[in-house]
Amino acid sequence: MEEKPYITMDEVIKNQGKGKRGYKLLTAQNGCVNGCCSGITCYSETEFNPQAGYHDDQEGFYVLEGEGYARLDDMVFPIKEGDSFVALPGVRHTIRTNDESRPVKVFWFHSGV
Repeated sequence: MEEKPYITMDEVIKNQGKGKRGYKLLTAQNGCVNGCCSGITCYSETEFNPQAGYHDDQEGFYVLEGEGYARLDDMVFPIKEGDSFVALPGVRHTIRTNDESRPVKVFWFHSGV
């Protein structure tokens, strides 16, 4: 595949399948370097995942839809549409929805430090 600096959602779904919990959007195939990548994930769980993720790089988040909570190591805070936060390198992080809320949909991105 020829490298191009963009991707359409139709291409993402064609390559990754329909109805997924999350999608990678921009990757090295689109010219991202040093681990840079982005995507969208929907969190429908009402409990935090005990296997919280962590990375060697930083990961930023922007809440597109829904309300819930984010956990960064031991810090827990409410999140809603329009909020942003960052998980610095090595910080365990996870997201959950409110009991009454629809899923929390976030745009995330990794960038080198």
